[in-house]
Amino acid sequence: MIYETPPLSRYIMAVATNKGTHPLEHEYTVWFGWKNKNNDFKTAMDKIGTFKSVEGFWEIYSWMKRPHDLKPCDISIFRSDIQPFWEDEANKNGGTWIVRIKRNYVSRTWEHMVLAMLGEQFMVGPEICGARLSVRHNEAILSLWNKNAQDQKTCYRIRDTLKRVLQLPDFIKLEYKAHAESMRDRSSYQYTHVIND
Repeated sequence: MIYETPPLSRYIMAVATNKGTHPLEHEYTVWFGWKNKNNDFKTAMDKIGTFKSVEGFWEIYSWMKRPHDLKPCDISIFRSDIQPFWEDEANKNGGTWIVRIKRNYVSRTWEHMVLAMLGEQFMVGPEICGARLSVRHNEAILSLWNKNAQDQKTCYRIRDTLKRVLQLPDFIKLEYKAHAESMRDRSSYQYTHVIND
C-alpha cells in the first residue's frame, strides 16, 4: 500500500477547501501506479486525491509512505487540468528534466522538488505541468515535466532552478528528453540527453 492509515478511500478525490488555507496557484492531482510488466502506463495509474492549498497537499502527503519505503511504482503530482501522459495536449510538445538518484536519498529530494513546484519557485508561469517519481529496485528517477521542449531559455531556467533547489552535487547529471522522442521510442528514461553546463 502507498498509504499507512487511515484507509485510502478517505482521501480519494478530496479537495481541500477549508477557510484559512493557503491557496496554491493551481489545483493538483496525485496519481499512483505500480510498475507493470506490459508498460501500459495509462491503465496502471489511478487518481489518489486532489488539492488546491498547502494544507490540502500535506493532508494527502502526510499519510503516504515515504518514497524510500516503496516498492517499484510511479507517483505523479500534476496540475489537475493535465494528465500525466505524454499524449496529453499540454504535454505532447514538452519534455522532462530527469534526475537519477540512489533510493536512500529519494525522499528528501522528491519533497524538495514537489514543494518547489507547488511554491512556483521555477518562475516560469504555467510552463511546469507536473512532477513524477519513478521508484525502481536500485534507483529512483525524478522528473519535472514542462510544456515546450523548444523553448531553450525556459528549459534552462527550469534546469538551473532544479539544481539549486535540490542542491545536487556535481557528479549527478541532469538529463532531458522531449516527449515527442518518448512517444517514438516508447520510453521515458532511455536515450536521454545529458545536459552539461
